[in-house]
Amino acid sequence: MAKTQDFTAFMKDMMGSFPVDTSAMEDAFKNTAALNEKLASVALEAAEKSAEISNVWTKDALFKLGAMSKAQAEPADYAKVATDYASASAEVAAENMAAFAEVAKKVQMDTVELLMSAGKDISEEATAAVKKATDEVTTAAKKATAAK
Repeated sequence: MAKTQDFTAFMKDMMGSFPVDTSAMEDAFKNTAALNEKLASVALEAAEKSAEISNVWTKDALFKLGAMSKAQAEPADYAKVATDYASASAEVAAENMAAFAEVAKKVQMDTVELLMSAGKDISEEATAAVKKATDEVTTAAKKATAAK
């Protein structure tokens, strides 16, 4: 009967000719974690500023409501107080919406800046990894050719 050939040595040699470098994956994971940390920082800073704007807006509205809830001498004074409150509230709302827009604009600019930087870094790393892999494959091919 024919004996089955042992391919263990052949497979070992073949796999040794094409080494796997896990450092690229480790670097990619570290870079992704660093990018996520920066993006989270941008988001948390925006949330903090938005909370501050909301807090000031709420305190201001409550203070003005306190003034509006006071008893008035004449019925017409109630209409004047309500009109003054509505006018002041509309003005404050416009100011606060502009403040929220500035926060959103800053988040957008910071995010684009981070993503552009990350894209540049990824491109440079990919180029370096491809060059390294090409060099390794070329070296392995030369060794395999020379061994024949």
